[in-house]
Amino acid sequence: MGLRELRLLITKIFMILLLQIAHFEYHMKKSPCHLERPYTPTYRKEGDLVIGGFFSFFRKTELTYDKELFRSPPLWNAPGGQTLRKYYQHILAFQFAVDEINKNPHLLPNITLGYQLLNNFQHNKLAVESSLVWLSGMSPTIPNYSCGGQPNSVAVIGGMSSALSMAMATVLKLYKVPQITYGLFDLLLTDKVEYPYVYQMGRRESTLHLAFIQLMLHFGWTWVGLLLSDNITGESFFSDLKEEMDRNGLCVAFKERVPPKFKITEYYKLSSGITASSATVIFIYGDTDSLQDLANAFIFYPVYGKIFVATTAWDITFDTNWQLLTHFHGTILFSHSPIVIPGFRDFLRNLNPSVNSEDIFLKTFFELVFNCKYLKENHIEMSSTICPEGLSSSDLLYQKFDKIIMELSSNVYKAVYLVAQALHQMLQSEAKEISEFGSNPDLSWKLHHFLKCRSPVNIAGDEPCGDGARKAVETYDIMNYKYFIDWNEILVKVGEVTPHDQGFSINEEDIDWPEEFSQTPASICSKNCGPGFKKTVQESKPVCCFDCTQCPEGQISNQTDAEQCLPCPEDQYPSRERDQCHNKTVTFLAYEEPLGMTLACVAFFFFLLTALVLGVFVKHRDTPIVKANNRNLSYTLLVSLIFCFLCSLLFIGHPNTTTCLLRQITFSLVFTVAIASILAKTITVVLAFKATNPGSKLRSWMGSTSSYSLILICTLIQMCLCGIWLGTYPPFLEMDMHSEPAFIVVQCNEGSIITFYFVLGYMALLALGSFTLAFMARNLPDTFNEAKFLTISMLVFCSVWILFLLTYQSTKGKAMVAVEVFSILTSSAGVLTCIFAPKCYVILLRSDRNTLELLKKKGHP
Repeated sequence: MGLRELRLLITKIFMILLLQIAHFEYHMKKSPCHLERPYTPTYRKEGDLVIGGFFSFFRKTELTYDKELFRSPPLWNAPGGQTLRKYYQHILAFQFAVDEINKNPHLLPNITLGYQLLNNFQHNKLAVESSLVWLSGMSPTIPNYSCGGQPNSVAVIGGMSSALSMAMATVLKLYKVPQITYGLFDLLLTDKVEYPYVYQMGRRESTLHLAFIQLMLHFGWTWVGLLLSDNITGESFFSDLKEEMDRNGLCVAFKERVPPKFKITEYYKLSSGITASSATVIFIYGDTDSLQDLANAFIFYPVYGKIFVATTAWDITFDTNWQLLTHFHGTILFSHSPIVIPGFRDFLRNLNPSVNSEDIFLKTFFELVFNCKYLKENHIEMSSTICPEGLSSSDLLYQKFDKIIMELSSNVYKAVYLVAQALHQMLQSEAKEISEFGSNPDLSWKLHHFLKCRSPVNIAGDEPCGDGARKAVETYDIMNYKYFIDWNEILVKVGEVTPHDQGFSINEEDIDWPEEFSQTPASICSKNCGPGFKKTVQESKPVCCFDCTQCPEGQISNQTDAEQCLPCPEDQYPSRERDQCHNKTVTFLAYEEPLGMTLACVAFFFFLLTALVLGVFVKHRDTPIVKANNRNLSYTLLVSLIFCFLCSLLFIGHPNTTTCLLRQITFSLVFTVAIASILAKTITVVLAFKATNPGSKLRSWMGSTSSYSLILICTLIQMCLCGIWLGTYPPFLEMDMHSEPAFIVVQCNEGSIITFYFVLGYMALLALGSFTLAFMARNLPDTFNEAKFLTISMLVFCSVWILFLLTYQSTKGKAMVAVEVFSILTSSAGVLTCIFAPKCYVILLRSDRNTLELLKKKGHP
């Protein structure tokens, strides 16, 4: 407000007063300053130094008709009992502090503090009027003209809200009067250009947003709505809160600015918007003036299924219908921890209007809370009850006004002491002026320097004053508002938070939530993702809105709302639910398990069967069927088959370095000998037919020497390949962590897989050659021809190993070992059965056919 506007305002007030004087025919007595104003209640207690106290006690109701002509006076009435008890406590704290200082011999010795109580009626214009009353005397006459002559007035304590403080400051700053406000801290009042002489007792709420964050994190409220006052206070708080919410992964469901004055048409819009939101928790922050009508908005259009979290700046009992306060039951409020004032409760209990009959405020308070009337000028309304003599506050058995939250009352108490200590320091530093303070008009002006030094709020731009007050660590009480059906309200402390050091404690058992909630409410955008799932943020939505996606195979999440799934250590595997890791079991193709035992038994059975066949052949070595096609090759083949069955046992059991080196090498060599023996037998069949022709030179190649030479050459080639394998990249023992999810497979790595396939390929080449020759010689008309049996055996052999190669690529772990063992046993058994089963049948069961004459006859039909 500029100087021009201020002059217009003062002139307007002055004209209003003159019109009131003319209309109601006020009579001036003794001097023009003594103007009787029955509608401006004030009470003054004299002292050497006087402090002004501006409080919000009464409420003004103006008539709507003939307002411009002032035909009817304004009506003053007190608010409801609970509101009155809350606000009147500010006056009592003021009086108690002054009395306590006057009794203190160490603070302002030989000086008595007095005070003047004025009522600003919760109205900005009347706060200006009260300021003029205090400046000019007992009535607001001409501005800048002192009627009462009060040079001992030093400072003003008042302004329960920022708006009232600003209204008072427009007048008081013209005279450099120190003004100490006891309302909640407001950034607007820190403007030292606009409000150079205003000092705030309300503590800064620089860490309140951190207290809000800790409450959200404790209850898991990640999706909240915000209602903020539409001014710099609300925007500054939102900026700090939003930054901290982003840091902690919390989200704003909606943000609404609350204008200073609500219109009825805006009530429904705000209420419906909050109701439609999926957020269950609504945080409310702002100054008392901006949030004044917010409670009424929720009363006209109630919001159900929501939790309100606010500070004590949101006075839900202000100007509110008590029958509808049940809507706010369960509200969580943050409040600065009030100081303990020793002796204050005893002072409250000993209040008695008869002790100080001039205190009109105390009388009004007792009339309201006891529902009675004191005699005024020997008359009283017939319908009213007369207040009994000797009535005191100790008679208030159920009216526990001294137990209501006292944050503002403690601010008033500290404000009185702030002024007293500043006065004490000032008077000590200027000893010469102590005897002259009664006529020193500059006393309040000089007080500013000492108030700045002792002010609890650190304001930028103040000159240094030595040992100023240090910034206190902010601690907030967490209060739970409870409303009962008998129109009684209570604020219960349920916790405490110190954001500076992350201190947080809360007793959830003491919290009463709104009736819609049977347990602690949740406020989230999406349901929590349990263990085994991870959050996937929904496109174009805040991070708090997400879908739950199951962890991929091999990964787990063991906490709620995991951002990412984590792989298990190599020696562990995820559970089926993918919410924890289990230790893997070491496994291999063991003899103890059914598969290993079965394969070992089969191998041992065929080993014995092959040995039995060899014994039969040795026993009947002189029979024609054994001699046919070179019996020595048959012995060699049977011995190699015995070793083939035995080498399969190297693949079963716990692997070690030795078995890893031996099993593939042994397998390849003994199978090479077996296949080479079959190849030699096939060549022998072919040579036997060719050698029967007259003059054939192939007879010299039919001896045993040639056959053994062929087997030896084939075996040496395979040995060379195995030597290269062992010399370059040999097989080795390894722990396979990945083949089977729940197991650590102990197995042999083949090393050079290329060399391994070369070895297998070489055996396949020999088998293919044997099959080809046997197939071509299957119908030769020779007496001793066994080419048909060799063909079938090689067909079985090749089929088994072709299937092995196909299966080998798709199996892992011990299954791959089992496939190879099965292929070894199957191919060996196929050779044994196809070649030697018919001969054993003849030898053992049809010995009559095992004669030379019959074989010759069969060879020459």
